[in-house]
Amino acid sequence: MSNQTKVQVAVYQKPKKGNTCCGDSYYYIETENAFVCALADGLGSGVYAKESSDVVINIIKENVHDHVEELVKKCNVELFGKRGVVLGIFKIDYIVRNYSFSSIGNIGFISITKDKKKKRNIPNSGYLSGFRKKFKILQENLEAQMNFVMFTDGVTNCELSSNFYIHSDVDDITKSFEVQSDSKRDDDTTLIAMRYEE
Repeated sequence: MSNQTKVQVAVYQKPKKGNTCCGDSYYYIETENAFVCALADGLGSGVYAKESSDVVINIIKENVHDHVEELVKKCNVELFGKRGVVLGIFKIDYIVRNYSFSSIGNIGFISITKDKKKKRNIPNSGYLSGFRKKFKILQENLEAQMNFVMFTDGVTNCELSSNFYIHSDVDDITKSFEVQSDSKRDDDTTLIAMRYEE
């Protein structure tokens, strides 16, 4: 777990069985006014998938103050001529007390309120590869003690039907997922648990 001021984060990540390198990349940062988390899954697996997912993460690192829509557009431009990625970007705005999320491809996102009401976002179809793409942005009000879980398609529907996400503590969420899931992954797998405390 990181020592964030308002958001705690824990991450589970494992490469596809037989690979030493995971093709998923992630990044998160908390600034004075916002929290940003991005998860990118390069098409395929291994080193070349990692190369493309790293490209978009570097763009996000350089532009953390941009809105989610602008971040997606900038990432897409940088992918022209490279292997594509699916991408999820989550941003909390502490000033207006809301959160935004967009997912192109199969990056999943679940929000869980303090009374355990779960809401799963439906991602935009396709992937980013440098060509113009339409996408939606989810924007919701922020509530105290909310949890958020973002994950790649390595997390199976069967695993999602378990209750690993009901814990309040983010470390408990990732540990519970690890215990309940198959240790040999059929795909690169990343699951990021986040908790907004205030």
